[in-house]
Amino acid sequence: MDKKERIVKSAIELFQEQGIEKTTVSDIVKRTQIAQGTFYLYFSSKLALMPAIAEEMVKILVDQINKKINNETDFTTQMKKMIDAIFAVNEEYSEVLALIYSGLASTEHLKEWETVYAPCYELVSSLIDKAKEEKAIQSTIPSDRAAKLVIGLVESAAEQVYLYNYSDVTEIESQKDAVTQFLFDALQLKR
Repeated sequence: MDKKERIVKSAIELFQEQGIEKTTVSDIVKRTQIAQGTFYLYFSSKLALMPAIAEEMVKILVDQINKKINNETDFTTQMKKMIDAIFAVNEEYSEVLALIYSGLASTEHLKEWETVYAPCYELVSSLIDKAKEEKAIQSTIPSDRAAKLVIGLVESAAEQVYLYNYSDVTEIESQKDAVTQFLFDALQLKR
């Protein structure tokens, strides 16, 4: 793992442990075990970490989706497990995700969002393509656009429960069930 990756991973850990506001660049370099000047070779500030953290979170998300859907060939099961993975990542990293959204929105880096999310969109688009070929879904929406809508919908549903601190398990499961049903209806999923 190179220094830049170590900085990003340390920042994510610290943001989860002590929050964004309380974490300083000094904390990050101490955790990473590098000189403060080395941090500034890669990032101009703590907020400048946002695109790199977003990229790391997308890697984590894609990894979790792949792990959940591993060896599943049924599109319905793949979608349910993808939803589970997105909810799990949002639960575990809610503080970091809130930081990413606010950090990207308050900097010039928001334009990079689509590029950062490309691996996730590509994964879901390929699942949709395969489901169309197998006639498992009737959607006429181009797969790349459908993938963006699917990810946007499921992430938004997960954020509503985790970023707004719902702790009621019943509410979380109800939200997950609702987004699943809505998604299946939208894709005209054959059951």
